[in-house]
Amino acid sequence: MCFETTARAPLPPIAGGAGIAGSDHVVLEASDGNRFNAFSARATQPDAPAIMILPDARGLHPFFEDLAKRFAEAGVHATAMDHFGRTAGLDERDADFDFMTHVKQMTVDGTGADTTATIAHIRSEAGGRAQRVYSVGFCMAGRLSFNQAASDHGLAGVIGFYGPPQERGPDDDSAPVRLAPNYRCPVLGLFGGADESIPRDAIDGFKRALDDTGVQSEMVVYDGATHSFFDRKFGEYREACDDAWLRMLRFIGTPA
Repeated sequence: MCFETTARAPLPPIAGGAGIAGSDHVVLEASDGNRFNAFSARATQPDAPAIMILPDARGLHPFFEDLAKRFAEAGVHATAMDHFGRTAGLDERDADFDFMTHVKQMTVDGTGADTTATIAHIRSEAGGRAQRVYSVGFCMAGRLSFNQAASDHGLAGVIGFYGPPQERGPDDDSAPVRLAPNYRCPVLGLFGGADESIPRDAIDGFKRALDDTGVQSEMVVYDGATHSFFDRKFGEYREACDDAWLRMLRFIGTPA
């Protein structure tokens, strides 16, 4: 698991947030009829960019609803989607939710349909009507976010927090390092230097693969930071969290 139940998104290190135009829980529908939960927060600026938030293995946890609001306060429309509408439905989940059972049932086609619906919502009036749309994901969804760069979504860029870019085996067709030649937009990768699940050579290999393809990218490794360092309660990683926020906002193109 990337985050504990009590985890909450770090606050952006910027002065005087502009507030948000509104936030709400919504139910989105994919082209194949799947219905899934999402949480949408809108910035006050009418021409603001937007970001699709892809949660970690627990799906639409309060951490990601909180993160959507923090983005909106920083001037970025944000919608966090749930991965598990196809297998867990729309019901509210408690702390005993067996998320790994549902992670194992995720499919490339299902995720593709759901992200397409999420981005359509972001580009609609209800989601902010953004012209520039980005994605950000965490852990397993850091991988998913990286790979959105190979989709037909027309994204302006993708961000991944501690998403393993390396191959997990010879049949790992979704490894970002393998899909990098198909990427179509800039990439920002944010990693913990003490994250044993993602070796530094894997990050370097991903960067080389993107460079070879001509894709603009930046890979940032925070020395001493562990997996899931981006958490408000981890005071020892405050500088890394602040820097990650600033890099994201610059990448998206908002004042920071």
